[in-house]
Amino acid sequence: MPDVKSSKGRSAQTRSRIVSAAHELFVVRGYAGTTFQQVADAAEVSVQTVYFHYGNKSQLLKHVVDVASVGDDAPVPLLRRPWFAALQEAPDPAAVVRRWVHLSGVILDRVAPVLAVVRDAAAGDPDMAAQWAANSEQRHTAHGEFVAILARRHALRPGLTRRRATGVTVGLLSPDLFLVMTRECAWTTAQWEKWATDHLSHGLLLGARQ
Repeated sequence: MPDVKSSKGRSAQTRSRIVSAAHELFVVRGYAGTTFQQVADAAEVSVQTVYFHYGNKSQLLKHVVDVASVGDDAPVPLLRRPWFAALQEAPDPAAVVRRWVHLSGVILDRVAPVLAVVRDAAAGDPDMAAQWAANSEQRHTAHGEFVAILARRHALRPGLTRRRATGVTVGLLSPDLFLVMTRECAWTTAQWEKWATDHLSHGLLLGARQ
């Protein structure tokens, strides 16, 4: 009788190798410059195996982005992760901002380079344009939930709507700006985190220093 658990484990390991190889290739070679054969060779699997698991290149890149966003292959959305529940228990609004920026930095370290691949490919590929739009909507939703935590604590600056606060957060914590600061300006992620925390606190929080 086949060992189902063992088979599932091997399949998960194969997918992990494929995703890891694809992530590196997409970042280095771009969307157009990456082929399934290159991914298969890097992952040490057959090209038929890559097609079996992901079907086409746009689906593979979507999965690469999804895994980079949450850090694993588990089918649990970002906002249903334990760390988001813990965020809501932070002792004060300033701690909520610090933790959100820190978690954003952890995620952006993984996902920002590959999101740039999606962005660059979106102009000439309808699938990538749709992917970029979906990723942008997901970022707005996630940052909107962060802002909602502050709003429930009545911590937003006077006159600042949740919509405006979400826009400020989306802009300051954008993957594009993260890459500018950490690549072009050669900041460490820790330096970016301190800068982003200071500016986000100033932009959002009631009583923050003007």
